[in-house]
Amino acid sequence: MPKLGLTLTPNELDVAELKRLAVAEEVTLAAVMALAAVNVLGWLAPARDRFSHGAWGLMGAWPVLGIFLSALSLQASAPRTRKSLRRFSLALAILITVIFTGIFCAQMLRVWPGIDAFLPSKEIASSFLAVNISPQSAAGFALLGLGIVFAGFRERLAGVTADVVITFLLFAVLVLVSGHFIALLHVFGPIATIGTSSQAMLCLLLLTAVVFFRRARSGVFSIFLGRGIGSTIARALAPVLLVLPYLRESLRARILNARQMPPHYMTAILASLAVLVAIALLLFLAWRIHFMEDEIRALSLRDPLTSLYNLRGFRLLAQQALRLAKRAGQPFSVLFIDLDNLKEVNDSLGHPAGSAFLMETGEILRDAFRETDVLGRVGGDEFAVAGQFSRAAISQAARRLEEFAARHNAKSGRAADLSFSAGHVTSDAGDRDSLDEMLAEADRAMYEEKRRRKAPLQPHL
Repeated sequence: MPKLGLTLTPNELDVAELKRLAVAEEVTLAAVMALAAVNVLGWLAPARDRFSHGAWGLMGAWPVLGIFLSALSLQASAPRTRKSLRRFSLALAILITVIFTGIFCAQMLRVWPGIDAFLPSKEIASSFLAVNISPQSAAGFALLGLGIVFAGFRERLAGVTADVVITFLLFAVLVLVSGHFIALLHVFGPIATIGTSSQAMLCLLLLTAVVFFRRARSGVFSIFLGRGIGSTIARALAPVLLVLPYLRESLRARILNARQMPPHYMTAILASLAVLVAIALLLFLAWRIHFMEDEIRALSLRDPLTSLYNLRGFRLLAQQALRLAKRAGQPFSVLFIDLDNLKEVNDSLGHPAGSAFLMETGEILRDAFRETDVLGRVGGDEFAVAGQFSRAAISQAARRLEEFAARHNAKSGRAADLSFSAGHVTSDAGDRDSLDEMLAEADRAMYEEKRRRKAPLQPHL
């Protein structure tokens, strides 16, 4: 009996997903760099004042510097890059973290930690404090630099630490970016000023996504890039789970601001919507698991070359059919088939031709027998059929099989014909208890038929 082996492990990454991810990373980094370059060109334009105001106005020098350095560091730390580039990427990431941590402290505490003591004058300190970047953006870029530092760690303890750091980075950036755009969309009503650059927030979100995808190649986030059932479900549900909370809270804020509905009805409507969404996600999850279980079951019971049942599938279904026949008091037959010339075909025409013979045999069996019959490839060149046949019916089915093979050979026009030997056995109303016994007896009958067909070719002594 052939052994069934798994070719995939739960943690094996999907090569196709990795390729798509690499392309997405390259496109994202190129887009971020292009946006930063457009801002630099905007500074040089004669009408720069026209584009310097508003939430989508030109970014300042510090955000552009953070974007350039972060994108360059991520580009240098791409998979399969040289160690020297990886060290350069690490140095850039540390530099980003230090610079923007200092800027954040300057913005929030009005002091450069440990630096202002070394500056020659208060005027220089004041110029450093007057950086054109918001504390939110500075904090975001500082955390981004820290995330780039940890993204490539793979050792056990360092890997766990990296997962924690990247998780905190995702949380912080989601808070900063979603807070900015919620304010920009006036979800809670008009806001006087929005001090953070929308372009900087957008670039920060895209760069954080690249850091997350880099980390997803290892560690706990690798579930999103795997080839198993869990990975497929995680990729399908992640976008929905990411967007739904923001939609719900935005809807709640709109209803509250409108003041056109009592609070208890508003709560009831939102809770009911949450229940419907949860049920929909549950149904989707159950459906996907059921569908994939069917696929796994088919892979474990089917022969991939002929699409007939393999030995395991044939035994399972034929044994069940035998029990049903005994219970109904019906005859049950097993037909055992062996290809006569598969070895010669493989030796003379090659294994692809032998595989074609096996596939054609599967097609002939499907054409010659009923859908309710159990058809299987139970060995390298051996096939079996089981079903509720009487002795006369199985003999007639064997002759019909030979007729189908003869027609197929006439149409194929090949030098080598597809031929086989067959033997069959019938159980009348349960006089045989074991499928294995019937297979063994049908196998012996097949070899008797093979010897009988070869006997006239033996020279007489």
